[in-house]
Amino acid sequence: MADVTANMVKELRELTGLGMMECKKALTETNGDMKAAEDLLRIKSGAKASKAAGRIAAEGVIGVFISADGKHGALVEVNCETDFVAKNDDFISFAKNLAELIATKDLTDISALSDASLPQGETVEATRKALVMKLGENISIRRCGRHATQNRLASYLHGTKIGVMIDYEGGDETLGKDLAMHIAASKPICVSKEQVSSELLEHERQIFTAQAAESGKPANIIEKMVDGRIAKYLAEVTLLGQPFVKDPEQTIEKLLAKKQARVNSFTMFVVGEGIEKKSENFAEEVKAQIEQAK
Repeated sequence: MADVTANMVKELRELTGLGMMECKKALTETNGDMKAAEDLLRIKSGAKASKAAGRIAAEGVIGVFISADGKHGALVEVNCETDFVAKNDDFISFAKNLAELIATKDLTDISALSDASLPQGETVEATRKALVMKLGENISIRRCGRHATQNRLASYLHGTKIGVMIDYEGGDETLGKDLAMHIAASKPICVSKEQVSSELLEHERQIFTAQAAESGKPANIIEKMVDGRIAKYLAEVTLLGQPFVKDPEQTIEKLLAKKQARVNSFTMFVVGEGIEKKSENFAEEVKAQIEQAK
């Protein structure tokens, strides 16, 4: 049997939002398999799927840039070790300069980006190393995304931790900004239900079927329950299906129809998404509570 550590319990709590002891029990039952434990808790409690994009688990900033003609744009995530360095002006400026370089030079590969030269003449890698020496922390370029369009680009930066860029047509600049802000707040995984992968949809269907089976109702009723849950799930995770954050009475799909607009694609980066942040003090606290509860 695998050892269930305090950090494992912490991670499962963040994924599900459920209690510490429930998470420990689920991990024990699944022999430490995190994904199986999450699915088990969802079946037993009816919890929703985890939204990892909503968790900030490492420090850094998102750099955003859109060209003057509005046709080229980019986002980049640059990580560091502490929030103190993430607020440093030189560090923030480095991320902004990277975003501009990515957009103007069509660089989407991190290795190629590192070898490219910034306007000052230094390469990105040389500039990064100089920042490491100056600020005393490890600094890394984690990921980047570039948009090129014949339509419109809009962006939104929530502080420095969440960045969104959206490619849309129709409407006006205000609509673009509103849509980007909505994505940052509601975190859809794609534009429409047709873009949800069949693998993800099948996984959710299996979870919903297991949850519905707990009710003991006939198979035909369970099937209808599952279809209803799938429809609700698709509305929750797709941009078009979500209620507009500034007017929850209408969905984004209805808003776009009213404005005679269309969203082609979007990119959203959340600093540290999917990276586990060390938290020894929390781990010791959880361990102590688990021991007391035995």
